[in-house]
Amino acid sequence: MLDTPTIQAIADELATAEREHTTVPLLTDRHPGMTVDDSYAVQQLRVEGGVADGRRLVGRKIGLTSKVMQQATGITEPDYGAIFDDMVHQTGAVIPFDQYSNVRIEVELAFVLGAPLEGPDVTLFDVLAATSYVVPALEILSSRIELTGRTIVDTIADNAAMGGMVVGGRPVAPDKVDLRWVGALLYRNETIEESGLAAAVLNHPATGVAWLANKLAQHGGRLEAGQIVLAGSFTRPLWVERGDTIHADYGTLGAITCRFV
Repeated sequence: MLDTPTIQAIADELATAEREHTTVPLLTDRHPGMTVDDSYAVQQLRVEGGVADGRRLVGRKIGLTSKVMQQATGITEPDYGAIFDDMVHQTGAVIPFDQYSNVRIEVELAFVLGAPLEGPDVTLFDVLAATSYVVPALEILSSRIELTGRTIVDTIADNAAMGGMVVGGRPVAPDKVDLRWVGALLYRNETIEESGLAAAVLNHPATGVAWLANKLAQHGGRLEAGQIVLAGSFTRPLWVERGDTIHADYGTLGAITCRFV
């Protein structure tokens, strides 16, 4: 494992890259012995630094929930990152493209908790009982580390590539819809680019939230009432260019639209 000064230096470097909308070379090239635990330690320092700067932690995101993405990165479980208040946009938002690096969009469901969830033994049923409502969301991926050759160690340290999110559509209580069968059509500039069902997220999107609560417990944390959890994408990441309009149609759960300028 890396020593504390090195972990702090990496956290500072990535915080600067996020603030200046730039990218840095691969961490794994410069720190060959870096582990997943090191990466989560870097991420935690970045969260603490954000809070110290006046940002408010409002939730967490879950990434790499599909088997295809896990196999591509050589891991057997998802990862997670932090969501701050200034990352959350409402549908119809006009978003500065230059605010992010390597911009991509993913289609997800967001769980808003009415009660805390604390591991290590949280189940899918605990998640459903603790959830006030589920709402459509888009995740904006932003990578502050160069993409070619990137590993899970790089991604976790980079706050799991969390850039921002857009919330919209119709909130629904988790017992009012079969969440596995929630589907979405993802459009870029009036053309359908991706589609999928929420069951692609670990067979049920609430499974990812249970995993997150149990994983946070290993790091001394928990999910709090009122927090929002992005449960993982059920489409492939869609690259976004300056000027693109993104529209996600969730059927009976409504739609989300945003534009990058």
